[in-house]
Amino acid sequence: MKTVYLVGMCSLILLMGCKTETKKTEETVEPEKTVPELVADAHGFQNWKSVKEITFTFNVDRDSMHFERSWAWRPKLNEVTAISGPDTLVYNKGNMDSIAYKTNSGFINDRYWLLAPFNLMWDAKNYTYEHTPEAIAPISGEQMQKLTIVYKNEGGYTPGDAYDLYFKDDHIIREWAYRKSNQEEPNLVSTWEDYVTIEGLELAQQHNRPEGGTKLYFSGLSVSME
Repeated sequence: MKTVYLVGMCSLILLMGCKTETKKTEETVEPEKTVPELVADAHGFQNWKSVKEITFTFNVDRDSMHFERSWAWRPKLNEVTAISGPDTLVYNKGNMDSIAYKTNSGFINDRYWLLAPFNLMWDAKNYTYEHTPEAIAPISGEQMQKLTIVYKNEGGYTPGDAYDLYFKDDHIIREWAYRKSNQEEPNLVSTWEDYVTIEGLELAQQHNRPEGGTKLYFSGLSVSME
């Protein structure tokens, strides 16, 4: 009887050990975030889900000429209000006529200058990307990380175009380059600077070009949360 009892106890101990080992094996490990996700999160993308409305004015000063157009966007309603001079147009992005579609191309351009880090998430299925841990930024000449995204050739407003985003270890964009049709030489390079934090969103208000003469900036920035 003693022998049977000891064997039973040993079996029980081994069984408990096996269950404990199985439990450890079943623990899930969170996947590492991609570089586009890290850049988006550094700019506050995790807070975007609570945005009710964002307003901004896109400004360009070139020599003595000033151009501006203002937008109010309610992302949850998919509704955009466009204000350019005396003209105001309200449209739904899910149901656009020819006038709204033409206006929306301006909205896409201006919004991209303001929210490019978030577009890394919104457009995730529409581009391929490459991360370079050490690269020379085109304006400052500083060593930074580079994220290159190349849009697919079908659909969208800029099919086949490429963007190079330059940032340091904090993943906040400092400079970028735009390359039409993924050509080798950039068509445009500019800084990302004068950041402001609004409701947890990190927004660059200034984009300066190395050649000077053109000033691109945002004013009237406001964010309403739910």
